Amino acid sequence: MQLEEFARAAEEARITRKTLLALPEQAPPTPPTAKLPGHPAYQQIMAVFAAADAPLRARAVCEAIDLEIAPNNVNNVRLKLKRLVERGILTEPEQGLFTRPQS
Repeated sequence: MQLEEFARAAEEARITRKTLLALPEQAPPTPPTAKLPGHPAYQQIMAVFAAADAPLRARAVCEAIDLEIAPNNVNNVRLKLKRLVERGILTEPEQGLFTRPQS
């Protein structure tokens, strides 16, 4: 009796394995596109990075968007850059240096 149950369970496992192996391979899901925050400052920042040919620091971004180079402004831009890194829109290859991800 038990031997028949094991034989039936083994046959079901064999059929299940065969079925699973016959399924078409699925491509991995594409990650969702990162959404840029709606504030216009982010649009300005991304325009700076679109024109940049090298990684930038927050101070350089301030200069590029004609913000006064004051500690408060530099810190606010740095916070925005960090948010863009968290969303996967920018990367921070080293501390305080920001760039667009390599395609």
